[in-house]
Amino acid sequence: MNQQFLTTSLFLFVVAVTIGVTLWASRQTKTAADFYSGGRSFSGFQNGLAIGGDYMSAASFLGISGAIALYGYDGFLYSIGFLVAWLVALLLVAEMLRNAGRYTMADQLAFRMRQRPVRTAAATSTVVVSIFYLLAQMVGAGTLVALLLGVDSEAVKNIVIVGVGALMIFYVTVGGMKGTTYVQIIKAVLLMAGSALIVFLVLLEFNFNLSELLGTAADRSGQGDAFLQPGLQYGTTFVDRLDFLSLGIALVLGTAGLPHILIRFYTVPTAQDARKSVLWAIGLIGAFYLMTLVLGFGAAALIDTDEAGATGNLASPLLAQEVGGGDGSLGGAILLALIAAVAFATILAVVAGLTLASSSSMAHDLYKGVFKKDQEVTEKQEVRVAKLSAIAIGAVSIALAIPAQRLNIAFLVALAFAVAASANLPSILFNMFWKRFNTRGATWSIYGGLISSVGLVLLSPVTSGEATSLFPNADFAIFPLNNPGLVSIPVGFLLGIVGTLSLRETAAEELYTELEVRALTGAGAEGAAQH
Repeated sequence: MNQQFLTTSLFLFVVAVTIGVTLWASRQTKTAADFYSGGRSFSGFQNGLAIGGDYMSAASFLGISGAIALYGYDGFLYSIGFLVAWLVALLLVAEMLRNAGRYTMADQLAFRMRQRPVRTAAATSTVVVSIFYLLAQMVGAGTLVALLLGVDSEAVKNIVIVGVGALMIFYVTVGGMKGTTYVQIIKAVLLMAGSALIVFLVLLEFNFNLSELLGTAADRSGQGDAFLQPGLQYGTTFVDRLDFLSLGIALVLGTAGLPHILIRFYTVPTAQDARKSVLWAIGLIGAFYLMTLVLGFGAAALIDTDEAGATGNLASPLLAQEVGGGDGSLGGAILLALIAAVAFATILAVVAGLTLASSSSMAHDLYKGVFKKDQEVTEKQEVRVAKLSAIAIGAVSIALAIPAQRLNIAFLVALAFAVAASANLPSILFNMFWKRFNTRGATWSIYGGLISSVGLVLLSPVTSGEATSLFPNADFAIFPLNNPGLVSIPVGFLLGIVGTLSLRETAAEELYTELEVRALTGAGAEGAAQH
């Protein structure tokens, strides 16, 4: 009773705070610029915190620590890949993208290409990537709340998923970018503080001796030294090694193509602030992923990993309960409730960012840029369409998340990274660095990367053929890898090259110099994509 009371109270407190912030932000949101980019009013530090809040998802907090608890060294690959990926975002994308666009990824493409084809392609890709990522967060929410209520009911998990979907729609439609950003900042602070507390208590159990922690984890895992070496999850066969390589490539390249991360670069007033925000984000995210190492190995050392479930998603909450005093203790109940509330805040912040990215793209790119190209669209109309899009995306995400609950949430996010790296990154990089790149190259690249990555996932063991597959009783897995990036990312780049070379588009080439000046200097960024 104590545990449920504490959990319910903390949940309600977190939700109440975020709702209050959202209602406050709604009074500051008056124009389309306010809704999409918060009026470009956030400092580099604030945006860095928000990026961290957006990026450190339920997959990071629950999925990665669970993967480390189950697979040791191989599970830590997620942490390394997610962190190293920021170097690509910092060096190649952040500053130039902020200067070249206004609200969405498609803005920098549409500046020198035919608007309708590229905006349609970019909006389609944005929605698909966002929904993959949304599934992970909502599955995490269902798992988390079912644990805290002490039930394993599918009905309870489904109700939680619906509730999270309703809350994310509220955040986006009422608060826009300002409300979403402040929710993400609050969440980032809570997550770092909560994780640091659990890490401190875990290290205290082992007298701050990492060697002892790792040794105990290896012994308790039943795998011995193999737990601390490569190969437990991604074994020694040729196919396993290819899968390992495929995952690594997708993680490293995917961040720079994630729509909900890309739109954060538009919320700062200058290119310098864009750089600062990424540097702050790298520091914050780096510290967090180091903590996942202790959380994961701590879970392997201190709890029975069978309790964490086949996917390992419950490892961190159960670890919090254990270091607080164990099941049934007041300290254990307090820490479990605290970590659960932090994880729930994590989920709420990330789903809001994802929904905002996809609804913004549907309104700004599809409605305004494609359907209403020849007519004047007022800001009020555009924002209204964005809000309706948020409702539609929320409904689709809820419907898809319910059957996806058997999958590890870190793995679901890895799929989103693979799609982003295959469909979005090639067109972004080609557009900013290749003068001849044109509309056909952009659309072939986006659709080719999107179709190949999603298609290969559908034909892989993720979907069928194994006990942990989405459809375990069917078997149509003809593609042997769980991660499609090794094939789909080169396909995205190759189709961009072939499409470009197969057709000359002088208009795109003529505008390249202007785009290059804008991307490098920021001159005229406020008026970007008005052509």
